[in-house]
Amino acid sequence: MFECIPRHVGVIMDGNGRWAQLRGLPRVEGHKRGAERTKDIIRAANEIGIGYLTLYAFSLENWQRPEEEVFSLMDLLKKYLIYEIKELLEEGIGFRAIGDLERLPADVQVLLRKSEEMTAGSPGLVVVLALSYGGRNEIIRAVRKVVELGLRPEDIDEDTFVNLLDTRGMPPVDLVIRTSGEKRLSNFLLWQAAYGELYFTDTLWPDFTKEEFLFAIQDFQRRERRFGAVMP
Repeated sequence: MFECIPRHVGVIMDGNGRWAQLRGLPRVEGHKRGAERTKDIIRAANEIGIGYLTLYAFSLENWQRPEEEVFSLMDLLKKYLIYEIKELLEEGIGFRAIGDLERLPADVQVLLRKSEEMTAGSPGLVVVLALSYGGRNEIIRAVRKVVELGLRPEDIDEDTFVNLLDTRGMPPVDLVIRTSGEKRLSNFLLWQAAYGELYFTDTLWPDFTKEEFLFAIQDFQRRERRFGAVMP
């Protein structure tokens, strides 16, 4: 069933707010339910041998949301980093954060660093949280590093540039899953997902089950990946 496992899966976890509104609940309740769903998907990814699972948790554009909602999201993140990391360690799962992390509250930045240190060297899946993240912003920050390092044009190739991105050391994205019915990348892993397969579902993130996640993996396995070439 799972012979061709994607090394790196990216997930755009969309639909928390709509899930709550459809039930007459505050948007924050949708985010809480979405956080609970995330644990199920992480465990499923670890069970089948995926190497990296990057979750689009908070985009740069999300800073424009109402202050109360942003505060609630940061509070949820802190609780996750405090209480869930122990479970990740017990299950051999690693943790990493990418994005313009300096824009996050100082206490969140401290928790992120501690979480990365505690799970460094874990043998299983690496969960990557994209926080205060935007694909274009990531590329611009990488270009600034090129300038800071004083690299000459002839020194720069794809391998050099990849090592200046937030995801250095990680394989390209094989599969991007997006929930809630929207069919776009929304500035998520633009460089890394250049040849990634795309899977869209109308299911809102809080309702996205382990079974549908595994179905998305099976759908990926049925696809023929040519990377621009012609198959013999």
